[in-house]
Amino acid sequence: MCGIFGYTGFRRLGPIILEGLKRLEYRGYDSAGVAFISSGLQVMKDAGKIDEISRKFNFSGIDGKLAISHTRWATHGAVTQTNAHPHISCNGRIAVVHNGIIENYIDLKRELISLGHKFRSETDTEVIPHLIEEFYRKTGDPLKAIFMAVSKLDGSFAFLAIFEDHPDRIFAVRYKSPLVIGLGDGENFVASDVPAFLKYTKKVIFLDDMEVAVISRDSVEVFNSLTREKVDKEIYIVPWSVEDAERGGYPHFMMKEIMEQRFTITRVLGQDDRIREASQLIKDAQKVFLVAAGTSYHACLASSYWFAEIAGVNARAVLASEFPSISKLVDDKSLVIAVSQSGETADVLESVRMAKKRGSKILGIVNVVGSSLMRISDAFLTINAGPEICVLATKSYTSQLAILYLLVNDLVGRLENAKEEIKRAETLVAHMLESEALLKDIRRIAKDLSASEHIFLIGRGISYATSLEGALKIKEVSYIHAEGFAGGELKHGTLALIEEGTPCIAIVPEDETKDQTLGNAMEIKARGGYIIGLSNEEHVVFDELIRTPSETSLSPIVMIIPLQLLAYYLALERGCNVDQPRNLAKSVTVL
Repeated sequence: MCGIFGYTGFRRLGPIILEGLKRLEYRGYDSAGVAFISSGLQVMKDAGKIDEISRKFNFSGIDGKLAISHTRWATHGAVTQTNAHPHISCNGRIAVVHNGIIENYIDLKRELISLGHKFRSETDTEVIPHLIEEFYRKTGDPLKAIFMAVSKLDGSFAFLAIFEDHPDRIFAVRYKSPLVIGLGDGENFVASDVPAFLKYTKKVIFLDDMEVAVISRDSVEVFNSLTREKVDKEIYIVPWSVEDAERGGYPHFMMKEIMEQRFTITRVLGQDDRIREASQLIKDAQKVFLVAAGTSYHACLASSYWFAEIAGVNARAVLASEFPSISKLVDDKSLVIAVSQSGETADVLESVRMAKKRGSKILGIVNVVGSSLMRISDAFLTINAGPEICVLATKSYTSQLAILYLLVNDLVGRLENAKEEIKRAETLVAHMLESEALLKDIRRIAKDLSASEHIFLIGRGISYATSLEGALKIKEVSYIHAEGFAGGELKHGTLALIEEGTPCIAIVPEDETKDQTLGNAMEIKARGGYIIGLSNEEHVVFDELIRTPSETSLSPIVMIIPLQLLAYYLALERGCNVDQPRNLAKSVTVL
């Protein structure tokens, strides 16, 4: 979603603000802007790409004491210069950038207009600077004004505010939308996500809900906006390098992150104590729910098969957005395993809060250390995949599968065996990614499929989850309609969609589902379908073969790699924006 970046310190303002904005591009946006204090409060903003807006206003030339900036992903109001952030107060002396949704903005706007405030935009955000202005006029104290403004807001929000009258401070507020502060020496940063300032510091403070930070170049103070008391915050050290957040010679982050799976999968190892703690939570629970969204949900769905087959545990995979509909099943004897790469996914966090109110224990599985999900959980596991910049999740998926596999096997005393299987799976993945023959085949197949309107994927058992994830990768980056199906469902409707030449990818690992899946592929072929087999051997039904290693236990990890590559090359063939697909954002932080 929207990206927020603020800086105060000794560095030249323009270049560092521009760099921070560029590092947030992966979140998705349609407009951008900057507010800074230099001979008064100044605002530069427009719709379009950061580079275009920067050239128009010469962002690199900005100088001053501090700045806040924003990349907007439109929710309220069209994509226009007027609706772009920052937004300012009536007197032009307070500026705000905001991520989230102010649910009661219509009532607030009506009230503020009655008090004489004049609005310039169609956004919900604009009520924030006007509210702050109203309370600042009454109190003369910027911090008190922000406390009072926050008390009037409903919804989810993270925002930064600066005052022309107080040119040495940035005020940061968080409620249900992420904000992280980077601590430097004679400088401080604040952003929606760590990569925005990772080049300069790894020391961070994560704000919690209803906290307000006052940030100057030499200090950071955090307050609880409800009690107005000062809060002592834990400082985390981010275990990433700046190189992790850069392309490293690859044309796109997506390809870099696919290739990183040669060594990221085994990074889940070394958490034995936490895995055993998590296992005990499962053993103590009468009901287990796996809650996630998007790609993380597919990891949960795959692992639900492992829970059943390996450990005999009924772990129900639930889409986070649908969790409220089944939340009455959760009680103090339940465990919710919540999975989120960012640890800030809005519907996952909302599900967790709902479950906690009903007495459930929470096990969080995250990539970002110190994230909201990690902090709210009773226990947590990390996937340690490093920053994932591309909107599409690739390496985080295989790492989530790996940690869930370790957890399931620990339940039956097979943790050490599972570690060896994880190592073997990573070796197989590396062999595939280093195979020029495989990459050549996938590029050729992508070229052949690039004009397709539809692609279907079928799998049975745990490969059903792989079909869903493969379809998601294809459609979100290449914009081809792709659907994954359980092979047994074909006769219940899907066969009606098969026409002459309709491409179908059959996921055929060496497991008990092999013969049935091949039978389903034959049914499609008999109706004119074009079959691409994902298998370790040829079969008469296949028109094309993408050869994969023979792997049973961890087939979801091994079989997804060619599908990630196929999606990537399809996007290239179709001229799509690989790292920032249209209409999508990396972290969905608004419900």
